Amino acid sequence: MDGSERKLRDAPELRALAHPVRMRLCQALYERGTATATELAEMIGESQANCSWHLRQLAKYGFVEEAGGGKGRDRPWRPVARPLSWGDSGESGEVAAASDALSTQYLEQEFAGLRDWQAWRRTDPPEWQDAANWVQNIDWLTLDELRELNQALIAIVGRHREERRDPAKRPPGARRIRMFAWAVPAAPYADD
Repeated sequence: MDGSERKLRDAPELRALAHPVRMRLCQALYERGTATATELAEMIGESQANCSWHLRQLAKYGFVEEAGGGKGRDRPWRPVARPLSWGDSGESGEVAAASDALSTQYLEQEFAGLRDWQAWRRTDPPEWQDAANWVQNIDWLTLDELRELNQALIAIVGRHREERRDPAKRPPGARRIRMFAWAVPAAPYADD
């Protein structure tokens, strides 16, 4: 799998990924490594037929691919694991709208995950409760400092991504952990 960044710049590919079922399918495949549409249906609570259709749409745009070794409903799929980027300042029109829709869908997914954790976190062993955390801060940064901070956040969040993508390489006791970070201006730009 190619680890280079894939820049999403086409409205149809952005829209293809900005679908809640497709996002859950991609997440399940990243977690599992490979899975059939039937297995994925069980994992995400959708019908096998719906999962199969969405997997074909994801494959059409290069987000997943057949892993080989199966037939029909027993065909395993795998993610095309590459970091994705979108939403730069050069976007406009239909591409900008599709990009913003994808960003909104990711935000909704991550906030839902945080709300879910908040609801059940007290059921975890105390050491897992104490290891989990979030941080909030407002600071004053220059443009260069903001870029540096975001590059550091990307490096921290992606630290174990490549080595742990393969389920067989995950250490004993490892759990799936949600990581989501941002450093963005707190108010619109005002020329002083």
